Amino acid sequence: MQPDGHFQSTESVPDDLESPRAKLVYLYVAASDGATVEELCADLCVKKGTALSITGTLRDRGYLERTESGFELV
Repeated sequence: MQPDGHFQSTESVPDDLESPRAKLVYLYVAASDGATVEELCADLCVKKGTALSITGTLRDRGYLERTESGFELV
């Protein structure tokens, strides 16, 4: 996050991600340099089950990894 509170990322979305929510979660994690499920829920207005489902799919495809502090891009 930049000092003005905005996120900036030059990360591009993988071509095989079709779901708009998956793309959003991917870009959010990229721009924020990692995120917790709680941050995803609050900032993206998704339910916890949805956030966990999306992050699970992104992990299965090799894009995210779960860390002690949340999720990060691989």
